[in-house]
Amino acid sequence: MEKSHKQILQRNRTNLVTDLDPENLYDGLLEKGVFTQDMIDEIKSSGTRRNQARKLVQDLETRGSRAFPLFLECLRETGQHSLAELLQNGAPAVQLQPATPTEVVPLVVQPLPIRSPMDVDKQRIDIVPVYPIRRPSPTPSPSPEREYIKPVQQGRIRRDSIQSYKMDASPCGHCLIINNVDFKPESQLSNRKGSNIDSDKLERRFKALNFIVNVKTNLKQKQIRHELSALSKTDHSQYDCCVVIMLSHGTEVSHSRFPGSVYGVDGQDVPVQNITNYLNGQHCPSLQGKPKLFFIQACGGGQKDTGFEVSPDDDVKPSIGGADDQTDAIPMSSSSDSLSTSDEPDARATLPTPSDILVSYSTFPGYVSWRDTQAGSWYVETLDRILEENAATDDLITMLTMVNNEVSQNSAKGLYKQMPGSFNFLRKSFHFQTQA
Repeated sequence: MEKSHKQILQRNRTNLVTDLDPENLYDGLLEKGVFTQDMIDEIKSSGTRRNQARKLVQDLETRGSRAFPLFLECLRETGQHSLAELLQNGAPAVQLQPATPTEVVPLVVQPLPIRSPMDVDKQRIDIVPVYPIRRPSPTPSPSPEREYIKPVQQGRIRRDSIQSYKMDASPCGHCLIINNVDFKPESQLSNRKGSNIDSDKLERRFKALNFIVNVKTNLKQKQIRHELSALSKTDHSQYDCCVVIMLSHGTEVSHSRFPGSVYGVDGQDVPVQNITNYLNGQHCPSLQGKPKLFFIQACGGGQKDTGFEVSPDDDVKPSIGGADDQTDAIPMSSSSDSLSTSDEPDARATLPTPSDILVSYSTFPGYVSWRDTQAGSWYVETLDRILEENAATDDLITMLTMVNNEVSQNSAKGLYKQMPGSFNFLRKSFHFQTQA
């Protein structure tokens, strides 16, 4: 597809996802050769009308130069004139020509050039040698037509073969938020001013995304485990997804799957990979095959990242954090070398294959995570805004990349940086459920 046409689709994606009626388009798009039947079946399997519309538009961008004008034709033929006009107004005039039949090129037979044995791999495959004697070959020679066709690699994954998770249950699932603000004196951890702002934002956001939200505040380690255990024993068979959000202090621990550990207000920690274990396919059968999302706003360790200088040409805009920025790191050394032996059994707990799990971290493992006492954490503030602005049109991985980029441009005290990231074991594209 022409670059200008792709840009038109991208600019108008919100309107297309909101208003497009894909069901009426399938026959026309199939008849005109824009999509194959397999591709249409994949789009239909995406779930809700909005998900089908979103995938249709995404797949349309991968088709040829005739796809855009043929799509406009289908819109008009099915009475979706307002969308057709919306797209046509921003598009350059396109003269739709009938597809030209493939020209048959006669095969040119030339003598094989003399090469040394070391040059065998450099011979052009489109030069056909002539031998004085034809000897039988154990395998048939390729036909002339196949000489000019690049073979498709077996097992190659096509973009249009990536399915989307089903997300049409109402409500779509449970969301547990654990917000630790006030820590016990014996924990030697400071109180997390500003965390209630994060908690309130995320509670509103996930309710707007049609989740059942349950907020728990100031939990000790055993209470955190109890809430996660209760969530794992809940019957999720009527729901499509589950979300766990941890807002607390954190530290770095040895691990075999997911790094990091989150503290209870008593100063005892729960490794992130143990948190994910509660909802994996073995311990929570009703969530098997369904997306399980974990968002961790906590330090991954005690290191502070001062960043590196970039050239003026790099696409980085300086952004300064607030004067009241604090970290969510444990105040003592938190490198994996200084861990007590009591941390080892939990940190090395076995995790079955973590399919359908995504863990999004506010910071890179080993580094601090910054929080403004007046505005909340950089990560949550950015995540909330990105979800509000883009959940209707973009998939989760795309939005988390946006979060990574924006948070990376902040600076604490004019010096320190932060880099969020995620461990992604999702098998399909994930789109939140949003209001039409």
